[in-house]
Amino acid sequence: MPSRIDPATRIAALRAQCDGPRDGALLRVMLGQALADAGQHAAARAEFERALGFDAGYSAAWKFLGHARLTAGDAAAAAAAWRQGIITAEARGDVQAAKEMRVFLRRLEAAGD
Repeated sequence: MPSRIDPATRIAALRAQCDGPRDGALLRVMLGQALADAGQHAAARAEFERALGFDAGYSAAWKFLGHARLTAGDAAAAAAAWRQGIITAEARGDVQAAKEMRVFLRRLEAAGD
């Protein structure tokens, strides 16, 4: 059974690729996920925002940004990210991502009632 990579090692390896020829939305989302898994939510949020700077049409980045914003206690910003993510996902034909973000948004709205 393969061993799990230490979170700090994974984060360092991903950060080493930033600002290089492989930098882009996918790398920043991967880094954001690694940071979120390590409990570094503010840094994760920043990486998801950077991912969207590379590709504002990347549905998964909107989804993860919404989660990062919600974890930071900013429900309004999370809802805004998911709303934009739904629009983006539908424009790209990414039905599953749009469906997931609708569920997250409904749950958030229901919790606010």
